[in-house]
Amino acid sequence: MKENMTKPAGQILVIFGASGDLTKRKLLPSLFELFDREALPEHFVILGVARTPYSDEEFRLQQRENLFLFLKGKRPEEQRVDAFLKKVYYLGFNSDEAGEYHYLAEKLQALRSAHDVPDQVIFYLATPPQKYGLIAEALGKSKLNKPQQKQEGWRRIIVEKPFGSSLETAQALNRKLCSIFDEEDIYRIDHFLGKETVQNILVLRFANQIFESLWNRNYIDSVEIYAAEKLGVENRGKYYEGAGALRDMIQNHLMQLMGFVAMEAPSSFEANLMRDEVAKVFRALHPLSLNDVIRGQYVAGSVGNEWLPGYREEKGVAPDSTTETYIAMRFFIDNWRWGGVPFYFYTGKRLRESRSEIIIHFKNVPHRLFNGICPHASCNELILKVDAPESISLKFGLKIPGSFFEVKQVSMNFAYDSLCNTYIANAYERLLLDAMQGDSTLYTRTDALELSWRFIDPILKEWAKEPSKGLVFYPAGSDGPEERKWLLHYSL
Repeated sequence: MKENMTKPAGQILVIFGASGDLTKRKLLPSLFELFDREALPEHFVILGVARTPYSDEEFRLQQRENLFLFLKGKRPEEQRVDAFLKKVYYLGFNSDEAGEYHYLAEKLQALRSAHDVPDQVIFYLATPPQKYGLIAEALGKSKLNKPQQKQEGWRRIIVEKPFGSSLETAQALNRKLCSIFDEEDIYRIDHFLGKETVQNILVLRFANQIFESLWNRNYIDSVEIYAAEKLGVENRGKYYEGAGALRDMIQNHLMQLMGFVAMEAPSSFEANLMRDEVAKVFRALHPLSLNDVIRGQYVAGSVGNEWLPGYREEKGVAPDSTTETYIAMRFFIDNWRWGGVPFYFYTGKRLRESRSEIIIHFKNVPHRLFNGICPHASCNELILKVDAPESISLKFGLKIPGSFFEVKQVSMNFAYDSLCNTYIANAYERLLLDAMQGDSTLYTRTDALELSWRFIDPILKEWAKEPSKGLVFYPAGSDGPEERKWLLHYSL
C-alpha cells in the first residue's frame, strides 16, 4: 500500500550498533514496513555499522531471520523481504577509534556511486549512551559531519535516550553535539512521541472547540499521566541501576507527554514553533520538593501461581540497591492556563498490569443534584490510551434505566484500529520517516531537554545525599506502594 505523502529525497541511513537489540527488534522491522508501503526514498541505502566482522551477505541473512521474528502481526512476503535486504549493507570497524572512520567514508562514497544517492546521510546512534560523544567527535574529526559540498547535501544525527544522566552530563553532551552538528540537524528521539494518540492530543485540542474551550484551570480538576509495566527489569539490571524510574521514564517520556497536554497553540504547525510552546511549559514548572515525590522498589511477590523475584534479586542489581523502580509525583505549572491544577506522574515496573494513559479529570458540577456513583471528583473524564491498542474515551454520567435518577458513569470509546483500511504506523516508523524528511516536530530540542533535567535534578541530588531515605517497597504484581495514596488526590 502506497503512502499518501511525498517521499523523502534519496539518502543513506547509517546505523551505529547494527548488531544490537534495538536494530533487530525496532529499526529494521520499522524500515521494512516503510519499504513495504513504498514510503522510503527511491534511492535509499541502509548501512549497518558495528565491530562484529560480518560480510554484507552474512548480515543480511541474520537480519532476514530477525525480520520474520520481530515483524508484528503478520508474516511478510519473502520476495518483499529479499528486495528490502538488497538495500541493506554492513561495515565492520571500531567506531571508538577516529582513525578508522576513513573506512566509513570510503564505504559511503562507494554506496552513493553504486545507488545514485545524493550526498545526504543520517547517522543513527543505536549504541550504549557512553558512545554518543565518542562517535559524534569521530564523525567531526573525519569530516563526515558535513556534506562534501555544503549546497548539495546534508548530515543529520539521531540520538537515542538516555540523553545524559543529570543536568550537567546532558549539557556536556549537548555542547559536544552542537559543536559538531547544527542544532537543526540533531534529532533526539523519544519513541513515545511517535505514537498516534500522542500526536492526536494536538488535533483533539486545537481542532475541537468543545475540548479546547474547557482545557484550563476553570474546568479541569487534575491531570494524570502514567506508564505502568508488568515486566521487571529483565536483563537490563546493570543499565537500570544507573538510571532508575525517574531518569528512565519521567525525564523524557512522561515529561514530553505533559508538554503536549499543557502547551499553548502555536501560530502554525511548524517544528520550531511547536517546540517553542513545549519549552514554555517546562520553563513554567514549579520547583519540586521531596514531599512531592514517592519512590518505591518492588520486592518479591506472586501473580496467580507465578512467583516473581524482587528487584534486588534481579541479574546485575546490587543486593542493597536503593534504585527506584516506581515513582509517583505531584507538580504544578505556574502559568495562567494551569495555575493551581495538580499534575500527577506515576510509573513503575512489576505492577499488576501494563497501561499507559493520559487522564483529564474535569471538575465536578457545583451542586450534586443526583445520587451519583461516579468515581473520584467528577463523572467527566477524558482518557487517552497511549499504549496498544490506542484509543480515546470520554466518560460522563447518565441515569440508570428504571432507577430514580441514579447516575452511573458511562463511556464513549474510539479505537484507532476501528478505522477501516487505515494502517497505523508504529512509533519508530513515524519518527524515522520524519527524520528522513527533515521534520523535527516530534523530536526534543536542546532547551526542552535541559529544562526537563533542571526540573528533576534537585530531587536526584537530594536522594544521592541519603540514598535509602524515603524509599518504600511494594510487592511485585501489585498496584504499587500504598504510600502513593498520600500523594494522589483520590484513592486509587
